[in-house]
Amino acid sequence: MGSKADIEQILRDGNTVQTVIDGYSMYPMLVPGRDSVIIAPLDREPERGDIVLYRREGSILVLHRIWRVRPEGLYLVGDNQTQVEGPLRLGQIRGVLIGFIRKGKYVSCRNLPYRVYAVIWLRLRPVRHKVAVAVHFIKVCGRRICGR
Repeated sequence: MGSKADIEQILRDGNTVQTVIDGYSMYPMLVPGRDSVIIAPLDREPERGDIVLYRREGSILVLHRIWRVRPEGLYLVGDNQTQVEGPLRLGQIRGVLIGFIRKGKYVSCRNLPYRVYAVIWLRLRPVRHKVAVAVHFIKVCGRRICGR
């Protein structure tokens, strides 16, 4: 995949782009180095739960979930974060996640299990760090018990 500027140009040209993620802000849903995302130009009003690619003011491209849509702008948060960012202007949005590839399998953002996950994870925002720590602990213990 090309540079981040290339990604923005591809989206401006109306095309979809696939790229591997490189940060942990959307963990546990997206794992850097393992998962790739498919991002399309935003052709509708953004909604709570959408994962959007946006450019921070004078800074980097970020992929986060919309927490709130308000008249003054959008408020976003990564799945691995509790701190909400915003308000962001609609003009900062470059594209919207339409799906991702995990372990070679495509997952659509329209399928029911994904949508249920998105609703639950947004509602867990105030305590999600504790949930993530507990899940990680269970996985580590499970590996030790099973000898993996």
